[in-house]
Amino acid sequence: MCFEPDSAPPVPRLAGAAISHSDVVLTASDANDFAGFLATPDSPNGVGVVILPDVRGLYRYYEELALRFAERDITAVAIDYFGRSAGVGKRDDDFDFMTHSLETTAEDVQLDIAAAVAFLRSDAGGSCRSVFTLGFCFGGRHSWLATAEGYELAGAIGFYGMPSDRDRPPFMESSGRLGPTQRADELKSPILALMAGDDAELGILPEDIEEFDSALARAGVDHEVVTYPGTPHSFFDRLYEEYADESADCWDRVQTFIERYSGVVA
Repeated sequence: MCFEPDSAPPVPRLAGAAISHSDVVLTASDANDFAGFLATPDSPNGVGVVILPDVRGLYRYYEELALRFAERDITAVAIDYFGRSAGVGKRDDDFDFMTHSLETTAEDVQLDIAAAVAFLRSDAGGSCRSVFTLGFCFGGRHSWLATAEGYELAGAIGFYGMPSDRDRPPFMESSGRLGPTQRADELKSPILALMAGDDAELGILPEDIEEFDSALARAGVDHEVVTYPGTPHSFFDRLYEEYADESADCWDRVQTFIERYSGVVA
């Protein structure tokens, strides 16, 4: 997993922001029910974000990130991956996510993303006009791949996702072998990639990142690929105080990306 149970997104809270939140259950087209956490601003700006967690699925870090978006008038829903095998109930810190990740396929993940995107566009989800995906690690990879699935996304943001199709630990193998680099010609929305410069944990090498950037350029995809030298996997974390400047730059780029491609100030 990317983050420890006590990790938190390094995003400032906005005091006095009027928001609400709730646990929701969404249903994919294969009738799978899966958990989500919805954060809604009292004055939404028409932008929605589907938050795609790391391989552990939905937990507190991503719920808090959804709240930070809502404080900025953006509706956000963070989703879980394991409705098919683990149900929709709340889980403790000892949840055996790896066992369930091995039962999760790329096709399953995309069905759930499609349902979350449709939900944000519905009355119940805020009638969002511009919808983005934003993911971390496993979720970052699938955020980029979602732009190939016909969801008409305004853009896709990924933090330190695996862009290549090279062999990886079992949870990466189950996520589909062809990576965003190999499918660059199919990616139909703008891409923002925020990458760790020292990502030895997952073996995302500098050449992987360079190949992704080059493939997007050849495919004519509007994109920005940013690498932060010396940062480890999952550096976007309040516990990593030594990377506060890099994290602040990430958040600025996320907001700028959303503003640029939604037409609404984030």
